[in-house]
Amino acid sequence: MMHDMIQGADDTVKKLAEREAQIIAMADTIRALEEKISRLMEQMAWLRKQVFGPKSDRSVMNLDSLHPLLEGLEIKDDAPSAPEKIEVAVHERKKRVRKGEGGTFIEYPDDLPVVRKVLDIPEEKKTDPGTGEKLVHIRDEVSRKLAMRPPEFYVAEYVRPVYARRSRPEEGILMAYMPDHPILKSPADISVMTHVLVSKFADHLPLYRIEEQFSRNDIRISRQTLSNWVLGIGEMLTPLYGLMRGKVLSGNAIFVDETPVNLLVKGKGRCQQAYMWVYVGGGGKDPPYRVYEFCLNRKYENVEKTLANYRGNMHSDQYGAYAKLSRKDGILWDPCMAHIRRKFVEAEHGDPEFRGKIIWLIRNLFRFERVAWSRKPEERLRIRNEKEAPIIDRMAAMVKERMVNGPLLPMSNFRKALEYFMTAEPHLRNYLANPDARLDNNIAERAIKPLVIGRKNWLFVGSKDGGRATATILSLVQTCRALGIDPGKYLNDILDRFMGHPANRIEELLPDKWKAANDKAGKPQG
Repeated sequence: MMHDMIQGADDTVKKLAEREAQIIAMADTIRALEEKISRLMEQMAWLRKQVFGPKSDRSVMNLDSLHPLLEGLEIKDDAPSAPEKIEVAVHERKKRVRKGEGGTFIEYPDDLPVVRKVLDIPEEKKTDPGTGEKLVHIRDEVSRKLAMRPPEFYVAEYVRPVYARRSRPEEGILMAYMPDHPILKSPADISVMTHVLVSKFADHLPLYRIEEQFSRNDIRISRQTLSNWVLGIGEMLTPLYGLMRGKVLSGNAIFVDETPVNLLVKGKGRCQQAYMWVYVGGGGKDPPYRVYEFCLNRKYENVEKTLANYRGNMHSDQYGAYAKLSRKDGILWDPCMAHIRRKFVEAEHGDPEFRGKIIWLIRNLFRFERVAWSRKPEERLRIRNEKEAPIIDRMAAMVKERMVNGPLLPMSNFRKALEYFMTAEPHLRNYLANPDARLDNNIAERAIKPLVIGRKNWLFVGSKDGGRATATILSLVQTCRALGIDPGKYLNDILDRFMGHPANRIEELLPDKWKAANDKAGKPQG
């Protein structure tokens, strides 16, 4: 009997153990399913936002109630004092004509050429049918409309009188030299080549569309010829590109980003993925120089080689190459706060109260930065250290505490946002000591945008040389746009005199130096 009782107890214990194992397995399954459901909900919310919602990172949460978190750090309603006024020489702006109100208007210079079109009544109606008297012309009713004609082509005919010595014909002849030209013996004028470069690198048109533009005006220029122009001019301007690159890398604040481009594989009819890096620098609130660099891949060694001798603040996202460079002496890494904010905005299914607090704190960081950039450098540093540094410390403490306490699904976007912040946290204060450094990397993000738009149109670069030429010309064109210069005027001028310009004065042809010289001479650049 005792044996049967012991056997029964053992069976019960075994069944309880099996039941407990089943409960644990079911709990694990439930947790896994909950995590999967959370991920799917996040993906569905993201997809719905892409299809139906705005594309910005702006949060729609009500953060007004979170203001008490910033006790002692509130932004006063007082407007920041205006920056010190500096007198600069400017050219006289043209008067303009504006028609329309609000957002619907047309505006143009008032000195555009006028083509007069007279719309008169027929001659037979100029006589009064009742009396037979001629009608008297009392005034003209004038209506003005902005009009245009297709681009005008003409043939530039260079006439060079040839002279000889009457008494010494053996001395040969004398005549003027032809103007310098970037493409030897080309039958096209520099103005045509400039139009091609601006159309491709400022207006993002592929060469086949530019070819079609010409054909509509009964001009036939083969696509291969257009491609040769781009390659030839890109190679010619390499010294200017190198000088601009050196100026960016010699500054104390640099902004870096990269994006893929397709490279056509010769003879195989397919593309491989290459990359284009952009380095922005030059100092000031909005650094002017945009230097693009073509690379065959995204390996760390590309950016490591470029920044081998750089010393200063480096702004970027959290790509591993930049994180690795942060361990190098002389480089202070500034991870982009805008990227951190984006991670918390995208984590829509994780702890809404905590996310709201972090987003509110980041918003106030940017508000203080706007005030700081309206002040002198020393005042900017004071505002950062007194107002912004405590906010960063507060966020760091909050995120560390939340990582330890509270539920976190291992693969959730919320956990990823917290980890993304913690990766950047040791470097978030690096910008505080450099007045030219910034809280975000938006300058580089904006600089990469024209390339992203362009590649959707021209789809690929045809060769490695084409990639390097694209980087060179795009650097000059986009730097012009950042400086408010008409890239067509700039390229037309420097291509006209580049070959004959003294090598020791090539810096004069940099976009900012060219703009300063023309501003001094009173020539408009826009």
